[in-house]
Amino acid sequence: MALSCGIVGLPNVGKSTIFNALTRSAQALAANYPFATIEPNVGEVPVPDPRLGVLAGLSSSEKIVPATMRFVDIAGLVRGAASGQGLGNAFLSHIRETDAIAMVVRAFHDDNVTHVEGGPDPLRDIEIIAIEMALADLASLQKKRDKLQREVRANPKEAPKLEALDRLIAALEAGRPARAFPPDSPEAAMARESFLLTAKPMLYVANVDESQIAEPGPMAQAVFAHAKAENSRAIAFNGKIESEFAGMSDDDVAMFRADYGITTGGLDRLIVEAYDLLGLMTFLTTGEKETRAWMIEKGTKAPQAAGKIHSDIERGFIRAECISYDDYVTYKTLDAIRSAGKLRSEGKDYVMQEGDVVEFRFNV
Repeated sequence: MALSCGIVGLPNVGKSTIFNALTRSAQALAANYPFATIEPNVGEVPVPDPRLGVLAGLSSSEKIVPATMRFVDIAGLVRGAASGQGLGNAFLSHIRETDAIAMVVRAFHDDNVTHVEGGPDPLRDIEIIAIEMALADLASLQKKRDKLQREVRANPKEAPKLEALDRLIAALEAGRPARAFPPDSPEAAMARESFLLTAKPMLYVANVDESQIAEPGPMAQAVFAHAKAENSRAIAFNGKIESEFAGMSDDDVAMFRADYGITTGGLDRLIVEAYDLLGLMTFLTTGEKETRAWMIEKGTKAPQAAGKIHSDIERGFIRAECISYDDYVTYKTLDAIRSAGKLRSEGKDYVMQEGDVVEFRFNV
């Protein structure tokens, strides 16, 4: 199952427009009224990686297979969702099933597009969603606390867990999300165990209008500052323009981007940021049959990376023959790479590095 990033936000902020752009489709209804999306829309999206085309050229590959990740367009949230307002609990349960969150906020004025809160204010919108997710987490933790208290009375050794839970509750009540705790802390462990919404990695997406493509305005800048303050990430993105690009040829897109002064595609930045947000990295394989990107979590060792290709390769793992992408491009052929001493033979304890071009040796 591919890791997924949920696209969330208040109604009418551009979530479905962005989802349609990402998936190059019109499967998500983008309408000027709340709750146009009820059931979540799901799309598999290729992760942009220009290295694949280069390697495919060097290997004369018949095809290219990129890594993919899943985006989920989730119904808009309103105040009181944690107590059942709007689509309330359904919205929150859909977020719970994703691995990371891209929160879309509207950062432009448009009298033709309604806003459930009367007008755009990204920081207010962020606060509304953060509060609703925190309230849902608090309700979940209070139930867990009652159970854990009983366990501590029977076994005092469980007391540190209760203390961590209490610190987690105190943080949420003070407006701090669970993801603010260090990943190796008892609080973070408790948050993961409890599947908390506020523990999920967060990417803020400021949906801007055409006038802000080259230079995002004050509302978008406020989103960037908010993200930096809580050690999250943020990007500015014009959902309308990017959705129009999604239906064009590559040449037409390049021409229109030049007209708008866009150097890097917003879609590519959004996908790559979400990929990195999920703690993912890529290793590569190449040959005449195909050049392929393989998605693994950062810190994965060679045998487990081999298992992404086939469980038999992991089971019979002998070694990984690795070449850095840069060395592959510099020397171009395996004979030249070997002669330059750039082919590395790595064992079971090798931690895979971003851009390793690999051939696994195994025996089953």
